[in-house]
Amino acid sequence: MVAAVVTVVAVRLIGQVDWGEVWDALNHLDWWQVPVLIALLLVRQTLNALPLSLYIEGVSPYRATLNDQVAILMSTIAPPPSDLAIRTAMFSSWGVSVARGMAGTVMNTLTFYIVRFSAPAAGLLLVMIKGDALGIRLIDLASIGIATTMVVVLMLVMRSEALAGTIGRRAGRVARRFRDVDPEAWAQRCIRFREDVAARFRYGFPRSLMSLSAMLLVDATMLILCLRFVGLGPADAPIVEVVAAYLIAYPLTLFPFSGLGLVDAVVLAAVCAVGGQDVEAVAVAALIVWRVFIVGGPIVLGVVAMAIWRRTAEGPTTIKSIVRSARKGTDPTGREAAP
Repeated sequence: MVAAVVTVVAVRLIGQVDWGEVWDALNHLDWWQVPVLIALLLVRQTLNALPLSLYIEGVSPYRATLNDQVAILMSTIAPPPSDLAIRTAMFSSWGVSVARGMAGTVMNTLTFYIVRFSAPAAGLLLVMIKGDALGIRLIDLASIGIATTMVVVLMLVMRSEALAGTIGRRAGRVARRFRDVDPEAWAQRCIRFREDVAARFRYGFPRSLMSLSAMLLVDATMLILCLRFVGLGPADAPIVEVVAAYLIAYPLTLFPFSGLGLVDAVVLAAVCAVGGQDVEAVAVAALIVWRVFIVGGPIVLGVVAMAIWRRTAEGPTTIKSIVRSARKGTDPTGREAAP
């Protein structure tokens, strides 16, 4: 329902949608298409969580997936830092130290942001290969610049302890202009972060980039299939145009619910540019189906993952206890949570 409402608002920028046609397009869906999308969703979520297992010793891909799904659920229904509190609690229940768990979580987040802001480069490459005008915007260049800067800073941090301390100290000085922080404390945290992830960085970083890039490919595949399932063929929604638009718009997933309405509007505009306004309603139907799976699906999986973990975890694991402990700065097992 949320996906439908936000999509209505977004598409008003493009034209009026015949919602009767949208409903007719949704009626094109067959029962067997749902299991296909569910299977791809499971692959997508596993790839999204895989970096946790690559960065944190003692966390298998299965545990990483459980951890990621529960964190997604908590970030949806409770205020921060409830997602970090539940991650910490789960790591602790598996015998993983808070420091290693949080360092791996930070690396997972950094890697995801690098992939997120690098995505427009891949989209522009597809446009260039097809021979269309690039039409590079400042926002695309800014996104690629952010990704490049993150990679450079991360490599400098991992290069030596001295560089890690210097970068942390300088970042602390910048942050001190906006709030009361200690640059030396930031320097020490940066050094400790380097120590916690150094052993698995060379192994985990390139593999994490590949895993998250593969996740984007699966996500785009689900989008293409949703378009095909409601009746839009290659002539109306060519793969290259749709995938390029998705990748170029991917930094907008920074906004709530993975850029709900924003990414959709960009993809819809790309489809309408090829197929015309006549395909708009059908494309909206496909976007609604896609959003139901990639936004609602992880929340459902989070509920399942929470139930699986609670069966084996020790100590209080209710949502209320997690939120309460997060506000106190501890995880539900009573250990001090990472800052």
